[in-house]
Amino acid sequence: MSLRIGQGFDLHRTQAGRPLWLGGVLIPNEFGLLGHSDADVLLHAIIDAILGALSCGDIGQWFPDTDDKWLNADSRQLLKTVLADERVRAWKLVNLDCTLFAERPKFAPWREQVRESLRQLFDCRLDQISVKAKTAEKCGEIGRGEAIAASAIILLQDNP
Repeated sequence: MSLRIGQGFDLHRTQAGRPLWLGGVLIPNEFGLLGHSDADVLLHAIIDAILGALSCGDIGQWFPDTDDKWLNADSRQLLKTVLADERVRAWKLVNLDCTLFAERPKFAPWREQVRESLRQLFDCRLDQISVKAKTAEKCGEIGRGEAIAASAIILLQDNP
């Protein structure tokens, strides 16, 4: 049995009038995140964690923001593309641990819906998915509500 661990991080600036997608869930809010795609910061961190675990590059190499093909792309589709790759299919999820860093909106009301969204995307058990949130205690760009960040750590096992 072989194991691989990967970590990912992403940060996007907030922007009024854009939809806020977190973990594949549309969160009702007065602002969203600025990005070439839908700017789902959580899914982007997860994608980078997978790619890092398997030495397959990073999200920018797979889905460059210089390519209009990915303009306003649904990050769920980006993750599905990565998960469908033969190098990734050779591995199965052991567990995924994610942290959102945001002053607002409060994440607690959406936590279980986001976990379920990730469970469906990975086709795994719910107890393999952890998502938690932290504030920045009003410090820096996250604390001022100017950005939201996410980190993800993933453990993969070879899939015989």
